[in-house]
Amino acid sequence: MEKTILDMCCGSRMFWFNPNDERAVFCDIRIESHILCDGRTLEVKPDIQCDFRSLPFADEAFKMVVFDPPHFTVAGEKGWQRKKYGVLNKGTWQDDLAKGFSEAFRVLEKGGFLIFKWNEMHVKTSEILKLTTETPVFGHPSGKRANTHWITFMKEAA
Repeated sequence: MEKTILDMCCGSRMFWFNPNDERAVFCDIRIESHILCDGRTLEVKPDIQCDFRSLPFADEAFKMVVFDPPHFTVAGEKGWQRKKYGVLNKGTWQDDLAKGFSEAFRVLEKGGFLIFKWNEMHVKTSEILKLTTETPVFGHPSGKRANTHWITFMKEAA
């Protein structure tokens, strides 16, 4: 089956209905396994280990790209949040995310969709959207406090 979806930083694939979806390529900079405090195993096991700032794919290779980067700028070295979600570099996170957006649109085919997920725990969504020149089509805040935002972009066909 042709891989038409790229998950740029899949983590443990938490929001996937099928975390082994054959249409998707799962990427992450991490390969890790942890036992969480409740005894569950958390595995970050991407198909391809790579950095979302420099993806190893051709231009316009995917119909859909999922970008769910770490949203914490600070997390304890051994804390469960770092294990589960990863952490951004406190000094370079803006540049890192800007490069991530740029890479997402580079590998996205014309007319394709970027699904971006962001949690405002440390940084407002409005600040993150300043890191790309692309304009979202629509989005939706969710969660108990509506801190998580799902945002859809479409790469122009022209």
